[in-house]
Amino acid sequence: MNIAQTIAACCIAFYSLVTFANTSTVYVNGDILTMQGDVPQYVEAIVVQDDKITFAGDRIEALTLAGSNPTLYDLKGHTLMPGFIDSWGHFALIAQNTLGVNLGYFAQRPPSTKAQAINKLLAEGKPFNGWILSSGYSAAMLSDGGLSLADLDKAFPDQPLLIQNISTLTGQVNTAGLKKLGITKETKAVGGFIPIDPKTGQLTGDLIGAPFMDAVARAVGKYSQDITFDTFRKAEQVYLSNGFTTAQSYEATIDEMNKMRAAISQKVLSIDLIALPTYDMVDELLKANPNFKFGTYDSNDRGFKVAGIMVPTDGAPQLRLAYFTKPFTDTGSFGKDWRGFAANSQSMVDHYVKLAYQKNIQYFGYSNGDAGIDMTLSAISKAIKETGITENRRTVISHSFFARDDQLKQYQDQHIMAITLPNHIWLYGDVYLQILGEDRAKKISPLKTADKLGVRIGIHNDTPSSGPNVMFSVWSAVNRKTFSGKTLGEEERIDTYKALQGFTVNAAYQYNEESSKGTIAKGMLADLVVLDRNPLKVTPDDIKSIRVLQTIKHGKRLYPTQ
Repeated sequence: MNIAQTIAACCIAFYSLVTFANTSTVYVNGDILTMQGDVPQYVEAIVVQDDKITFAGDRIEALTLAGSNPTLYDLKGHTLMPGFIDSWGHFALIAQNTLGVNLGYFAQRPPSTKAQAINKLLAEGKPFNGWILSSGYSAAMLSDGGLSLADLDKAFPDQPLLIQNISTLTGQVNTAGLKKLGITKETKAVGGFIPIDPKTGQLTGDLIGAPFMDAVARAVGKYSQDITFDTFRKAEQVYLSNGFTTAQSYEATIDEMNKMRAAISQKVLSIDLIALPTYDMVDELLKANPNFKFGTYDSNDRGFKVAGIMVPTDGAPQLRLAYFTKPFTDTGSFGKDWRGFAANSQSMVDHYVKLAYQKNIQYFGYSNGDAGIDMTLSAISKAIKETGITENRRTVISHSFFARDDQLKQYQDQHIMAITLPNHIWLYGDVYLQILGEDRAKKISPLKTADKLGVRIGIHNDTPSSGPNVMFSVWSAVNRKTFSGKTLGEEERIDTYKALQGFTVNAAYQYNEESSKGTIAKGMLADLVVLDRNPLKVTPDDIKSIRVLQTIKHGKRLYPTQ
């Protein structure tokens, strides 16, 4: 090496050292909630270097270890905690919904009357594939009742319009939409319902179950990768603005998984993205590659991964589609002794649970009513007996809405996580009181009982089936208030810290990522969220009004954008 090369090498080395030193950021002057342990713990400061937390502890020691000229981040009394992790949600559907108008309670300027809803559709609706699309609609949120076919036809006499209910399982179209879909009174519904008004004998415009899903698929159609990536970017901003640094997309198709992987690899997205396909998609993955890697990120500890296999046993309880051991107290139009139904056969559930245990694929059950939960638990017990595998596989039963105490004991015995949705208490608690009776309704999302029995609990939003606001979900778990203001199941309330664990350390555990996410400690990824107030230091009712100020992913601020 000549003198010039030596000098150049020294300069590069010196520059690298300076750059390394200057990449440190010290966070101070706020409540830094680590989420470590069973009780709240705080540190005075943390040091972030590149994408990792290199120190968490005393302020003076942090400033000493940060090196020369670190960036000081003054929290100004705000709260810093681990970034939120989505344990169950529809990233791809949220992305698709950005093609239309958000009518949800979590929208900007949410409508509270029929006129406001119509005006929002008229003002914001832009035709896509020949349709005006919208999502998040709930008739219960409108003070003067739900939108009728006549309301839709008056505002949109010629323009096909599709409105997706917040449940994502039902919706409405106007007459122009019915015509475009080719739906008449004679159309036979398969896997759902096409209601007819018994008074008029005419279509109501409502579509339930498979007919609605088919309508959405036809209305949205197929669109380019550029448009897909644009919707992904918008969906990412929804997550980031609510403090999420990891998102999930369940019921992901092969096409969606390919596009999500491409979006991550091409750096269209910065958050980590976890796909959860249904059993039929898993069959396709294994057919193409019998050694397909589940639960492993494409890039070490980040990026995109396919978590495991999801198998549903029943449907939405608010629509009387959940499967119960005892009939609904109000069966609606389903007739006497209606107790819902199984979405799949017991033998099919048995098959896929055994497949998951044999191939070490993480199993995600989707069960709502206690009979639906019985199906998943029976299949798990059978798989454990037949395979002899008793180790903790991080098996999940999501929703677990109406799990009985004896079922939760089995969760504990067989290392099953209960991931539930307390927002349903607010959204549908009044409905459950009507259709299930108080004794069953008050046990929805039995988080306290599960926790007492030693079951590891998680909380999810199931967005867009409920709003993406983590603090609202924490509020729901802590307060258990219905839309009308009733307290439903006071004995199942959990404390705020337990609820926060559901979006942090427990959610990380669910994905086998507790060594890199979910807590603030040395060596963890610098996935962080800054809140305007400490959820542990406000009144229980004020939790829902806490705002996300910043979201930091791998040490970089992604929300708000620079």
